[in-house]
Amino acid sequence: MLFALCLPAEAQQPTKIPRLGFLTAGSPSSIAGRIEALRQGLRELGYIEDKNIVIEWRFAQGKPESLPALVAELVHLKVHIIVSAGSAVTRPAKDATKTIPIVMAQDTDPVGNGFVASLARPGGNITGLSSYSAELNGKRLELLKETVPKLSHLAVIGESTYPGNTQSLKETELAAAALKVHLQYLDVLDSKDIETAFREANKRHANGVLVLQSPILNSHRKEATDLAIKSRLPAIYYAPEFLDVGGLMSYSASITDLYRRAATYVDKILKGAKPADLPVEQPTKFELVINLKTAKQIGLTIPPNVLARADRVIK
Repeated sequence: MLFALCLPAEAQQPTKIPRLGFLTAGSPSSIAGRIEALRQGLRELGYIEDKNIVIEWRFAQGKPESLPALVAELVHLKVHIIVSAGSAVTRPAKDATKTIPIVMAQDTDPVGNGFVASLARPGGNITGLSSYSAELNGKRLELLKETVPKLSHLAVIGESTYPGNTQSLKETELAAAALKVHLQYLDVLDSKDIETAFREANKRHANGVLVLQSPILNSHRKEATDLAIKSRLPAIYYAPEFLDVGGLMSYSASITDLYRRAATYVDKILKGAKPADLPVEQPTKFELVINLKTAKQIGLTIPPNVLARADRVIK
């Protein structure tokens, strides 16, 4: 009888709604597709924002120096999980908490960056997905060389302080040596450096550009793609979002697929799994995107064998 009387009281106990923190070095508009992919992944698992999950969105707006303060806000709010959008975000999150689970929506080199002990056994409070981006730079250069057979001088534009870009540059150097392409590295540490980098590329007679991962370039990608077009420089980028604002080519893991899959980690951790025991997953989808409109603007004909391999073509 006592058991029966207790049931209604237990049934009336409020369910605590999980609170998810999301942190990025970019702006809402610069990663809109990725945000929607995460939301879609959560919806597929039954999580509806502001109904049975609360998401605290934090954006550094291309100012990485503000990331420690933003992650401190999330820690203060006692979020159940932090989803980090890239290496530049994961590091301050790692420094801020050893107890709140951190899900990497993408990371160029989780082991090399010191975020996990190994892909199979992360071992701490961080897990998630690898974007495999550093290793893809050799492939990007090969694709650019196929597209521009006369490519001899390549400007590599990137952010030297971004985690993983040292490895990215090494991979690019190996491919450049094999293809007999001369490299010039141009550093972007502030938005004002973007125009300077392209001006320097022209001055040094570059006939192609490879853009490495960079929150600054991502937040100012319209400026970067406009400068590449103005300079009539064929450029290949690390993310397809650059092509939506006029970039020529991109080759990458499917970033939206990674963000959608990040939701599965959120779900598993909310159901009791420990990040230390959840293996870091590698990308399973890669995509080559080509912008024919931009090719025409800079007077470039995309070879049929390259165009045939494109997963998406912008006309």
